[in-house]
Parts: sequence; C-alpha cells; structure tokens
Amino acid sequence: MLSISVNRRKESPVIQNPREPQTFSLKFKRAEDYPIDLYYLMDLSYSMKDDLENVKSLGTALMLEMEKITSDFRIGFGSFVEKTVMPYISTTPAKLRNPCTGDQNCTSPFSYKNVLSLTSEGNKFNELVGKQHISGNLDSPEGGFDAIMQVAVCGEQIGWRNVTRLLVFSTDAGFHFAGDGKLGGIVLPNDGKCHLENNVYTMSHYYDYPSIAHLVQKLSENNIQTIFAVTEEFQAVYKELKNLIPKSAVGTLSSNSSNVIQLIIDAYNSLSSEVILENTKLPKGVTISYKSFCKNGVNGTQEEGRKCSNISIGDEVIFEINITANECPKKEQNETIKIKPLGFTEELEINLQFICECQCQSEGEPNSPACHAGNGTFECGACRCNEGRIGRLCECSTDEVNSEDMDAYCRRENSTEICSNNGECICGQCVCKKRENTNEVYSGKYCECDNFNCDRSNGLICGGNGICKCRVCECFPNFTGSACDCSLDTAPCMASNGQICNGRGTCECGTCNCTDPKFQGPTCEMCQTCVGVCAEHKDCVQCRAFDKGEKKETCSQECMHFNMTRVESRDKLPQPGQPDPLSHCKEKDVDDCWFYFTYSVNSNGEANVHVVETPECPSGPDIIPIVAGVVAGIVLIGLALLLIWKLLMIIHDRREFAKFEKEKMNAKWDTQENPIYKSPINNFKNPNYGRKAGL
Repeated sequence: MLSISVNRRKESPVIQNPREPQTFSLKFKRAEDYPIDLYYLMDLSYSMKDDLENVKSLGTALMLEMEKITSDFRIGFGSFVEKTVMPYISTTPAKLRNPCTGDQNCTSPFSYKNVLSLTSEGNKFNELVGKQHISGNLDSPEGGFDAIMQVAVCGEQIGWRNVTRLLVFSTDAGFHFAGDGKLGGIVLPNDGKCHLENNVYTMSHYYDYPSIAHLVQKLSENNIQTIFAVTEEFQAVYKELKNLIPKSAVGTLSSNSSNVIQLIIDAYNSLSSEVILENTKLPKGVTISYKSFCKNGVNGTQEEGRKCSNISIGDEVIFEINITANECPKKEQNETIKIKPLGFTEELEINLQFICECQCQSEGEPNSPACHAGNGTFECGACRCNEGRIGRLCECSTDEVNSEDMDAYCRRENSTEICSNNGECICGQCVCKKRENTNEVYSGKYCECDNFNCDRSNGLICGGNGICKCRVCECFPNFTGSACDCSLDTAPCMASNGQICNGRGTCECGTCNCTDPKFQGPTCEMCQTCVGVCAEHKDCVQCRAFDKGEKKETCSQECMHFNMTRVESRDKLPQPGQPDPLSHCKEKDVDDCWFYFTYSVNSNGEANVHVVETPECPSGPDIIPIVAGVVAGIVLIGLALLLIWKLLMIIHDRREFAKFEKEKMNAKWDTQENPIYKSPINNFKNPNYGRKAGL
C-alpha cells in the first residue's frame, strides 16, 4: 500500500491498494514578465574574427529587444578556444604569445575565460567585449564542451539566479568530446566541478573533455537551456546534438553573426513555448506515468504525456500523473520523488509512505474459534496460524502430519506431480501459487486449471471474444473456435445482391470460402480468368433477337437458357439499383452494327435478357468530301513545295550575285606607277614658235 503527500498542497495523504495507481493533477501556466539570465559563450578562434566585431555591440541591442519580453534581464559573456596543449595548439614560445600568422595581433590561446558575469548593464557588456581579441588553434574542432561544463557548474562565478537560464553557444566549428583528450595525453575523465581561477579555466590540461551525457546531466541539474548558434555548415551536427540535450535549440548563424539577436529571440520563443516534465530516480518497485492535456485538445500519453508545445503567455496546461507501488521496500522507509519542468527551478516534491500491513491486521482476533478451535488469529477474513499449525484453517499440526501421506491427496490420478507443479500441498490440500499479475489465477482441486493458458488470437486470450476457464475458451455468442476467433456473423459475406458469397461459396468465420476456384474476392465476386458476361452471351442474344450470328443454325438448342425481352431504346433497359446483379453490354454483330442488352440473374437463378430491338449501324463514308479533301491536299502540298523551291532559288541567286560583286572588286589594277616604266610618247617644242616675224 502507498500513501502520497505533495508539498505546497493543502490535501491529506490518500491511501491506495497495492498495484492501484495513485493519481493527481499538476497544472502549468506560463508566466508573464518572467526574469531571464542570458550568458553568451563565444568561440574566439581566428575564423570568428568578423563575428566578434558584431558581438561587441550586442549588449545594448539585445537589452532593447529583451525589454519587449521581460523587464528583468541580465547578460554575461564568456569565450573559449581550445586546450592549451599539443596537438590542439602550437606550444612554441612565439605561437603561445601570438598564435596567428603574419602581422595579425592575436591574444594567447586559452581554454575558457569568463569575461563578464551576468549583469543588467548592457554598456558594460559592450565595453568588456570590445576589448577582446581573437586567438587561434591548430585543429578544426574546438574545446567548447569544456566551456559549457564550467558555465553550468560555476554558478557563483557566472552569477546565475533562480530564473530562466539561457546559454547561447556561438561557433563555426565542431566540438571535441570525451576521449579526444587522449590525443594530448589527457586521460583523466572530466570531474564535472568548477575550476575557475581569476575567471579562467585552469584544469584543461588535466581533465579530458566532458561526454555528451555528462553535459546533459549538469545542464539539467542547473536548469540551463542551451541555444546553439552555428553556421550553416555545421547545422546537421548540432541538430543531432540538440536531440540528445533536452530543452535545447539550434539556430543558423550568418557568416558574420549579424543575425544573432533575431536568432536568440526566435530560439527563446521556441524553448519557452514548450514544457517537458522530468522526475528524479524512482524507488524500487515504483512506476510513474504521465498524461498531458495540452492546448487545442491535444492529449499525450507515455513519453508524449510528459510535454506540451505551443504554450503562449497565460496559457494553462494540465498533466495527470499516476504513481503505482508494485511492491513494498525491504525497510519500509518513506521515499521522495521530485518532478519539475525542464529549464525551470520550480519543482514538485512528492512524499511516498509505504504501508505494507493492512489496517485490519490490528483488529485481528487471537486464538479465534474460526481457526480450528483457536489455533490461529483470524484477521482480514483469513487465519494466521499459530506456530506449529498449518492449513487454511490451521487444522493440521506440523508434528502430526506425514508429508508423504498428505501428498497423496494433492496428486491427480496417474500423476506424479504435486498440485500440478502449480502450488503447494498443505495439510492434504493444494494451495495454488500466486502470480505477479493478480488477474492471472491458478485454480482447481489440484491447481490444474488457470485462466491465462488458453489459445490466443491477435495477441489476446480467446481473441478477446470469450473467457478462459481451465485452459479452455468459453466463447461469447456468435463466436466459436478454440480461440473464439471464428465469427458466426454472416454480414461480412453478404453480397450487394443479398446473396451470401454471391451464391458461389460458403461463409466460414465471417469470410467467404469460394467453392468455384475461379472466383475470388470478399464475396466471390471476381473471376480473373472468366470470359465476360457480355462476350459469353452475345452470340445467343444476336441469334435470338436478330436471327443472325455464329449460332444462328443452333440457336434453338444452345440459346434457350434465358428469358429475353425486347425494348425500344437504350433508355428502356433496366438500370442499376435493382436487387438482382445486372450487367450492361455493348457488342458488335456480324454486320459491324452495335447492339445493346442487359443480363441479370434473379434470386431463383433465372437469367433475364433485355435487348434493344434496333441495332446501331454506322453510315457509309461520303466519297465526294474525301476525294475533294485528297485533291485539295495534293494541290496545297504542291504549292508549298513550289514556294519552298522558289525561295531556295532566290537565296541561291543572291549568294551568287554577292560572290560576283566581291570578285569584281578584287580585280581592280593598282594605279601606282612603275618606276622603270618609260612612256613611248616624246614631246618636242619649236624654239622659234611664238616669236614675232622680222626678228
């Protein structure tokens, strides 16, 4: 038995019977203006150089944004690089002073440094972060897990309050975890304790990186919710890590951290809108189960019963918690269970008081006449025998009873088993064993019967359709079979025409067993290899209705197995919806004319055919339009070919003319004079020409 009391509640402990769950409700309501502590933990390896510039003004900007959510907000800052041993960093003196190459001015490498404890002064955040410098290391994964562990366990140095605690982990690389320290000769497991001196982690060279499970434990113990702000390249890695760390979120960080404020706001809204309950370790024999009643009628059970999502400020959700004691502890001491929502400091403490004796035992009647003349105490409706007495009513003495004589009364005829190996022979009577499941019982004079070893169907004893009595199923009405798995209900076998299995089979255990192997389906309605009804009867309908077709000569011998009715048009044919199964047919006769008929079979097995008396024959082709179309087509094709030929000739002529013009231009003589050329023409001038006469 179990008594439960819950602290901070004005209710009396409730006593429950063994294995009967104790149920109570827990209400959760998201508060408005709840205080927030946010610690920004940043990777200061060289690849984060451009990110640091944007983070330097984060304090005041984030303060302004968070004022929209809460009036009580504090922010802190820490940085990490890597363990200060080879091969994670270079240990040469020059590299220890400045791990960066070229003229870059970098600070000495370090594991983790608490730059600013949590404060409400945003300007102080900007001032101290503005003085930080990038450092460097050799390998790509960083030592972020060392930093997360110290942030989680160094509550006094960080300044955590009992409020919402957010840890923003910003990086553009992967992470080292437990076991990686062996590369640097570090084999001692992380002890999960605070080792900050002057706000610097001093034992990175001594302790290995923490494991993921170790981090989960410490983050949960200290109610810290983690936001992983990582670049797109490492999204997949940190999403897998998020699945292992409860109450954590992953956001995509831009290449220079310009979107970090919006990332933090979105992640906080996502985390604060979900509540997940967890409990401390349960005492042996105690089980706990949850059922959630969330917004919009969404309910959850088992693991989903521990959480609710999409909770807005002022929303209230209810969790129904069941605690069951399956056994009593050896020392009968009281136990305590604590239940709390992940990420919150508030918790519910449940006190368990185990009552392993019934109250009626204190009211027992010693030496009661009901126990064979006072040989026992009658309590709780049964006899508790005095020392030296046995039997249901304490009727036997252990000194007088010869066990061999008594065992004979506990064996079935022709059997050597005492009480069928399912009980003990006490005072010549079988006392059957008790089972862990109190619903499972041995019974019978020799404990030969039970109610749990009957045949099963669908994983249920007697298929859930009967009662197991002495290993034999007694079926409920309309069920039969060794496991009551055979239904006598014929409704599943009823075809649409009102016949059981369409008259082609028998209904066995609610399923049609088709007698004709050609037919199959739930009601023997399908035949994959059968000729269709229409094709099967078309020749007989053709010969009887129109006196033609392949069976015209043998129509009176082969085609008189159905009743035929002629109708004027297709509209007069029987339509679907009548009780008899009906097939509508459209077939071609020997003259390529279409004729229509229906075929049905009534409940008496009589076949009825209704046929349209006038076939639909297609009219012959109209020759004139066909000939005209062919001629027109030939003419059009000829004209098209002629036009194409003409176009090609024009293009050819133009190309030839252009070629001629080009050659003509190239054929002109050079007009420059030949220096050795001498003209054949000589000019002579008469010296006396033009003089006056008489001189």
